[in-house]
Amino acid sequence: MHYQAEPPRDSTASDPAASASGLLAEIGQFGRAIKHVFGAQSQLLAAELGLARSAVSWLLLSALAATVAGVGLGLSVLAFTGVLLAKWFGSWLWALLALCAMQALFLLGAIVLFRRCMHWMSLPATRSEWSAMMHDTLREAGGSAAAARAGDEERSSS
Repeated sequence: MHYQAEPPRDSTASDPAASASGLLAEIGQFGRAIKHVFGAQSQLLAAELGLARSAVSWLLLSALAATVAGVGLGLSVLAFTGVLLAKWFGSWLWALLALCAMQALFLLGAIVLFRRCMHWMSLPATRSEWSAMMHDTLREAGGSAAAARAGDEERSSS
């Protein structure tokens, strides 16, 4: 068998149609790769949003269940306290009056505590601290957003 050597190719005389089709093929391949990456990212985002929606639903359901259980426990404790007071006083009427008085005192204490907290929030020192904390938070959020934009611009320029 006799092999014939190929003649050397001149790099300056290459076929422009072949190089253009090779470039188009590479661009097409690059486009498909980007579409694949962004398709995967969009599928991941859709899955995360689905999980978040599901988590919010379950969160609300568990909050409702905890509220119902808390109210039920509170009513049971009140009933038990009423029975104990009825045995101690020997009268259901006095026991219910004592329960009403205890609940009224508890409600009054909660209202006084709420008003005291609102008063503390309205003091000048508290207002200035609150304002400074909000300004710091906004400044940090703005700084981190600017740093992220600068990082994105740096990555895109290189």
